[in-house]
Amino acid sequence: AISDYTKAIEINPNDDQAYFNRGIAKRYLEDHYGAISDYTKAIEINPKKDEAYHNRGVSKEYLKDYEGALKDYEKAISIDPSDYLAWSGVGNMKSKFEDYYAAIYALNKSIQLNPQYAKSYNNRGNAKYNIGDKKGACDDFKKAISLGHKETEKWFQTDGADWCRYI
Repeated sequence: AISDYTKAIEINPNDDQAYFNRGIAKRYLEDHYGAISDYTKAIEINPKKDEAYHNRGVSKEYLKDYEGALKDYEKAISIDPSDYLAWSGVGNMKSKFEDYYAAIYALNKSIQLNPQYAKSYNNRGNAKYNIGDKKGACDDFKKAISLGHKETEKWFQTDGADWCRYI
């Protein structure tokens, strides 16, 4: 796929979608630096391409550039406020910075926009746990499991989840 997108870029160097798609392909191969480069080029060509900001944020998050990821997620939201994945990304980054109330706000927005996105429930549960809202956290973890979030389900089977199983 990467070689096909590279050919498309050679034919039309102003094809933001080809850069974006090649960035996705690189990200799936865990070439996050290459993906960031392609997303950045897509943004240079089309500054309103919210999904390029969102996806660049994901790659920055993988590289532990949490400040950069947060800025990209926020930029994606400024272009498209209905991007539930970008709201979820903001929530994750706010939790990384231990700003749990801001994380919960962003994750609430993500869930409001897509109530079936299990990862936002899991991450909101973690943020609630960190502010001492164990019941709220447990409710979110159980909801994430009901929506098929495998990591939460695995955790729920461990001794570390005893506190939640009995709430």
